[in-house]
Amino acid sequence: MKIAPTRIANFQHQRRFFSAVTAVLTSSFISQLVWPFIGNQPALAQTSAYCQLSQEQVNQKEDLRRAALSGKPESQQAYFAVLNKHAREIAECRQKTWPETQAIWLRLYPCDVRPGEIDRVLDKVVNKGYNQVYIEVFYDGQVLLPAADNPTAWPSVLRNRGYEKYDLLEKAIAKGKQRGLKVYAWLFTMNFGYTYSQRPDRQQTLAINGKNQTTLTVVQDPGINDDLGEVPGNQAFIDPYNPQARQDYTLLVNQIIKRQPQGMLFDYIRYLRGVGPASVATKVQDLWIYGPASQQVLLQRATNQQGRDLIQRYLTKGFINPNDVQAVVKQYPTEREPLWQGRISQAMSVATTASRSQNAASRSASTTPAANKPNPASPTPKPTPPLPDTGTLQKDLWKLSVAHAVQGILDFLGIAIQPAQRMGIPVGAVFFPTANQAINQGGYDSRLQPWDTFPAAIEFHAMSYGNCGDVSCIVPQVQRTVSLAPAGAKIIPAIAGDWGKPLKNRPSLEIQMRAIRSATPQINAVSHFAFGWQEPEDERARQTCRL
Repeated sequence: MKIAPTRIANFQHQRRFFSAVTAVLTSSFISQLVWPFIGNQPALAQTSAYCQLSQEQVNQKEDLRRAALSGKPESQQAYFAVLNKHAREIAECRQKTWPETQAIWLRLYPCDVRPGEIDRVLDKVVNKGYNQVYIEVFYDGQVLLPAADNPTAWPSVLRNRGYEKYDLLEKAIAKGKQRGLKVYAWLFTMNFGYTYSQRPDRQQTLAINGKNQTTLTVVQDPGINDDLGEVPGNQAFIDPYNPQARQDYTLLVNQIIKRQPQGMLFDYIRYLRGVGPASVATKVQDLWIYGPASQQVLLQRATNQQGRDLIQRYLTKGFINPNDVQAVVKQYPTEREPLWQGRISQAMSVATTASRSQNAASRSASTTPAANKPNPASPTPKPTPPLPDTGTLQKDLWKLSVAHAVQGILDFLGIAIQPAQRMGIPVGAVFFPTANQAINQGGYDSRLQPWDTFPAAIEFHAMSYGNCGDVSCIVPQVQRTVSLAPAGAKIIPAIAGDWGKPLKNRPSLEIQMRAIRSATPQINAVSHFAFGWQEPEDERARQTCRL
């Protein structure tokens, strides 16, 4: 299949990604509550700094939840009444408490199909003062869809016999809305997971570097799982230019949209993070642009035959030399020089000077006696034009290759968010604030995450996960995002940790939030990674239980 390349988005705009990055360095609710009269009593609540419910309210609601499992109508009505009451209280509190939006990241497990389990988990979310929840629906090569209604290329999270029709995502969205929570679907994007990479009919979709490695065969950092929840062996990134990968992902997104989430967040909009020296891309072989589709589109970025031939030589060898330049010039003698998207013809750049010289020579010749003119019978032979400078061409090819890799990410994001945007569903991108950096002379962060060129209309979820023991490595990431994000973009920092205590070399959430508010008062929405960090025993039990 022939793929028409998207023109590299405004080369000057792309340059912003390359250069701009280098220029920027509990108290609780207290209420008097008698459950038989919940529906009629006015709320007598005193808000805390972060809208958390009192332990008394938490215990009472849990008792009602357990009673409701009996199926008795009066018990269920009492439970639903307290859910509505707490939803109103949290909504009122969040309207007058910073941040207005406080969200949490949540992963569901097969054991959450147990009666009352989703209720229990989401009650905990509300108890902590959250008004949004980001439910992970596509991760580690599996999707949160019922096995009996899963036309995607990935297996279902819930594969237990007898639960083939159980729609865990649909139920979680409905129960979240019942509690006043705004429920977003959170998806991996360019990381399709191990199961996908093992399909014989999908091998051509995988991202490949210049050493013919995929992201599964290249050396990965085994420590990343300890801190950020990433699983090295599951990071199978795809070639964003591959039409099959695009088709598979669009189908997945449309299936999620059928469950009517109130928003969608797209994570892993980037390439793999390299290890050690490989964390910086310094040569074309470091780039994940060697898949068949990506190579095809890159070659199509040439605007003449010399350019196409030279791009191919550069990809094959990783460099060009004067012999390569001489060969392409000789093969296509009617073309002045190799050209491709974004490259300005060197002949054009000197045309003005040459024209002036020719005009001056013509004027001089017109005043010279005819006797001094050369004999037309013996014209002076034209000098052989000099070869284009190899060093300049090589630098331009490197810039083209990086811009091509970046454009693949931008194109894939555009395809991913389109179905939700057509439905009017809010969308957001999840990114690392430092993943778009230029490093040293001509190098780039291997993730090549061009978040500063993401569409301004989407939400910017900046993973500000610095872990230096205090806020000195967290706040600068938020400030960097504010500095580089498009004008008018809604920025929602994501921070990691737990309430009331330090965790994994990070200060408590309260300390982080106070520091962010002080440094960037324009921020009015924050999310917390993750429910499992705040409730590790609960998470472990849900993850390991047997149905």
